[in-house]
Amino acid sequence: MSTDHILTSVDDRVLTIRLNRPEKKNALTQAMYTRLAEILGTVDADKDVRAVLIAGTDDCFCSGNDLQDFLNLPAAGPDAPVLRFMRALAAVGKPVVAAINGPAVGVGTTLLFHCDLAYAGENTRFHLPFVNIGICPEYASSLLLPRMIGHVQAAELVMLAEPFTAARALDARLINAVLPDAEVFAHARAKAVKLAQQAPGALRTTKMLLKRWTDPKVDEAIGFEAEHFMAMLQGAEAREALTAFTHKRKPDFSSFS
Repeated sequence: MSTDHILTSVDDRVLTIRLNRPEKKNALTQAMYTRLAEILGTVDADKDVRAVLIAGTDDCFCSGNDLQDFLNLPAAGPDAPVLRFMRALAAVGKPVVAAINGPAVGVGTTLLFHCDLAYAGENTRFHLPFVNIGICPEYASSLLLPRMIGHVQAAELVMLAEPFTAARALDARLINAVLPDAEVFAHARAKAVKLAQQAPGALRTTKMLLKRWTDPKVDEAIGFEAEHFMAMLQGAEAREALTAFTHKRKPDFSSFS
């Protein structure tokens, strides 16, 4: 089933990875993370691949983690599938491009911080809802987001945890361009193909230099955030948020301190 939920193809030396779980708005399970980590772990050694393109389905990029899956099968330790995926994407030495349409929630937004180019549809909605569900930001976003847009802007996005538009994401320089929804994938793929035609050694070295000064901190942040994230996922605040979601009501955190 996880193979069906992650589709891959290689054309023009571009590896396209599609999240394909539309009935759950491409929410990521641990099985999907395992498969993604396996795919991304082979990219640098694959001579037929010079660039990677990550996309969702036509109307949804990714609605974040499948929280029920995580609660049923708690991820623990540095070898957890989600952490293997995070480190695999962050470590890819070849260019990575993202094509984003529809919802990009939680990790559907934070994974973009580890891509080199990102293009979104005009109706895309980004959301970092972690505190709304009683957990904390992940995927080194507590390091990278303030670095990209400054502390007060980052705090607004992760503390108030309100959805924001593609136009705001562009203004904050989180993405490269906003396009009509129907044009996003073709535009992003054209950029990936152009990257695949560039001098491969020069691209790898350029990417390495761009990331050289933050890579050690990114790895540290991924692990440090994960310790808090996994613990909080089992905590009372997250249980209240999940119960509220199940019963279609607003969570009540008034009794928490």
